[in-house]
Amino acid sequence: MPLSTIRAFLRLEVSGGILLVAAAIVAMVLANSPAQSGYLALLHLPLGFVLGGTDLSKSLHHWINDGLMAVFFLLVGLEIKREAISGELSSLRRAALPILAAIGGMIVPALVYLGFTWGDPVTMRGWAISSATDIAFAVGVLALAGRRAPPSLRIFLLALAIIDDLGAIIIIALFYTAQISLTFLALAAAALAGLIALNRLGVTRLLPYLVVGALLWLFVLESGVHATLAGVALGLTIPLRQPAGTVQSPPLLRAEHALHPWVTFAILPLFAFANAGIPLSDADPAVLSHPVTLGVALGLFLGKQAGIMLAIGLGLALKIGALPAGATPRQLYAMAVLTGIGFTMSLFIGTLAFTDPTYDVPVRLGVLGGSLLSAALGFALLTVGVKRRN
Repeated sequence: MPLSTIRAFLRLEVSGGILLVAAAIVAMVLANSPAQSGYLALLHLPLGFVLGGTDLSKSLHHWINDGLMAVFFLLVGLEIKREAISGELSSLRRAALPILAAIGGMIVPALVYLGFTWGDPVTMRGWAISSATDIAFAVGVLALAGRRAPPSLRIFLLALAIIDDLGAIIIIALFYTAQISLTFLALAAAALAGLIALNRLGVTRLLPYLVVGALLWLFVLESGVHATLAGVALGLTIPLRQPAGTVQSPPLLRAEHALHPWVTFAILPLFAFANAGIPLSDADPAVLSHPVTLGVALGLFLGKQAGIMLAIGLGLALKIGALPAGATPRQLYAMAVLTGIGFTMSLFIGTLAFTDPTYDVPVRLGVLGGSLLSAALGFALLTVGVKRRN
């Protein structure tokens, strides 16, 4: 990935991260003010239509989580494909250590969470909440450290977070699906086959992919598999080759470039606004010691950093991959701590794991607490008492 592209990406992530925090703060203020009823009524506002006998009437909150977040996952799919073909994941030597680190960063937080919830089959469903990293927040905080962190560390974090997103996608597909409709699943498979055929036939216009992708989203939504997975599938089928006889950019890069500002400055802040508002007026103080709260918070804050550092240590002992060039042990540890910022993806998995609103406050408090602790410690490790690099 060219250095200019990385710099542009990081600038976008910093400002987007600030907007994300602002949206979450606004949601918290509204949810705990006289405007609470209006805030909740807005989220439950019914929107939709009937299409061919299929009722698509859902709440605004549902449309944000199942509709707009599918666009976010489309961007994730595009980034995964680009990195796998021409980026940091394009060779086993470069990808080995980030892959190993990401796996460790998913397994250990899940074990920490299960340590607090073991024996309760309901609360154990949230085991994956603390396994996710919010790429926008984590990369944004690292970028705020400026020249106190080498560019190689940022690239390593990007690769690790993208693999982490892929792991979260697999977890959602395997463990957080409702009852399956075989009819709609078959229609979704046909739409996916159509997307693959467009790629194989050398189609480089984006419109046919978007039209078939919209049908794929509809079929997946009705099949019982989570609709956001349609976004990932669409992203993986859009070609990275340049159109023949033109100077136009490859369709994947055009789509990624067009979507990134919308996702960063609109979709993710809307998701934060819709999901971060926690009404605390009637909450029992005991919620702070609730197994879900503690499992999520400590899974993010302790589990992520422990899993990643253990995995990196194992990789180096086995001579798998190499550390980011120029990064000190302190900077490497700070990066591992920052992966505990699980805000967007963790909240999203939380909505899938628990349909009972009883668990809304423990999940959100755990995510916010663990993410804030990770952001504060990671930033402090990078900046306090450390001179800027020349």
